[in-house]
Amino acid sequence: MAENHKKIGVIGGGSWATALVKILTSQDHIINWWMYNEASAEHLLKFKHNPKYIQSIEFDLEKLFISTDLKEIIEPSDILIIATPSAYLHGLFTDFPKDLLKGKIIFSAVKGIIPEANLIPGQYYHNYLDVPYDNIGIICGPCHAEEVALERLSYLTIAAQDEEMAEYMESRIQNRYIKTTVSDDIFGAEYSAVLKNVYSIASGICSGLGYGDNFQSVLVSNAIQEIENFIDEVSPIHRDVKSSAYLGDLLVTAYSKFSRNRTFGYMIGKGYSVKIAQLEMDMIAEGYHATKCIMEINKEYGVEMPILEAVNNVIYERISPFIEMRILSEKLS
Repeated sequence: MAENHKKIGVIGGGSWATALVKILTSQDHIINWWMYNEASAEHLLKFKHNPKYIQSIEFDLEKLFISTDLKEIIEPSDILIIATPSAYLHGLFTDFPKDLLKGKIIFSAVKGIIPEANLIPGQYYHNYLDVPYDNIGIICGPCHAEEVALERLSYLTIAAQDEEMAEYMESRIQNRYIKTTVSDDIFGAEYSAVLKNVYSIASGICSGLGYGDNFQSVLVSNAIQEIENFIDEVSPIHRDVKSSAYLGDLLVTAYSKFSRNRTFGYMIGKGYSVKIAQLEMDMIAEGYHATKCIMEINKEYGVEMPILEAVNNVIYERISPFIEMRILSEKLS
């Protein structure tokens, strides 16, 4: 990565994509931004804010090229940050010409697993879009889009096998309210980012059922152990799961009022059906698809994961949350 300046394109129109564009435009570079919704793109060009997500962010339009044509964003960009919900990713690229991604660097900010392929995003880009692993990185938390909008001090982890590539992205993201850490653990960090959404649903269910802070502390302590056991089996390299990319990301998702997965779980704990909770939220809870996918992946590895299984039993097997969490409470220590 010898060039000092590379053009960045952001793919996605949701809250996290909006927050990332805010971060990137804090520097004096033009950012290419793809949005799916044409009405939202037109609104942004007229009123300087995303009408559906984090409306409080006002953008300098001179720093943005906005389009609903994916090709118009990808072609002039050297680096693509993909920040769409994982459930939409496969549909977005199914009929897309792979040669347009040749030589592009992909940073994934997708916080889920691709359900059609049972793959974390990095594996999906490599297996389905022919992107070499050396050209793939990830951007993960702990960080909520809503706090980025408020310019509250936040931390991001940038992981890539190519250290120079990670350091370049770090230079484009760091500012007075964003601190960064560089890692080479693409697979572990991505799987951890997927799993923390599942455990956030568990935290929400328990909160909705009336479990207090004492129980939540035990639940989260056991959750980070499940994460460690699973990612060590799937990607056996040295890592410290007590660091912010793993434990920090889990904590912010399991406890924060901004966590959509926790909110989803809370509604289920309060008696909403899964379908009604999804309709009421009108946002994607990534842990919903992740639960089923990780259950399937874990058939190969056989890691003991009672919290994952409990969430699966509640949202897919329709077992009473009250009964399932009572059973789970006997398995935790």
